[in-house]
Amino acid sequence: MARKVAKKKTATAKKTAKKKAASPKKATKKKVVKKEAAKKATKKKVAEKKAPKKKTRRKKKTAEEIRLRATWGVFSQTLKQVASFEYHQKKQALDKCAALSKAGKPPHFVRVVKEPIEEPLEEEG
Repeated sequence: MARKVAKKKTATAKKTAKKKAASPKKATKKKVVKKEAAKKATKKKVAEKKAPKKKTRRKKKTAEEIRLRATWGVFSQTLKQVASFEYHQKKQALDKCAALSKAGKPPHFVRVVKEPIEEPLEEEG
């Protein structure tokens, strides 16, 4: 009986050896196939990425033109506007500044102030 047992072991050992030898080949074939498929997929992705995309452009909003008018402003040292004069009245603005400075108050100065002109809405009749 010892021989029969020994034969069985060798027969099963041969079968498992065949399976082990065959399985790595199949696995490598599957791996190669998977790698090739992955390469093709990445090539497709790269080709898709390289395709030029249409750029969406925003329309630039044109800012409404606001008309400004220049006036002379007499300011205190704390930047509070004390008086305002039309642009052609610069001499009166300087006189007012000198009068306020001589009166013992902190020094005043004159500078141009730009104010928006409010235009009345046109009514369609």
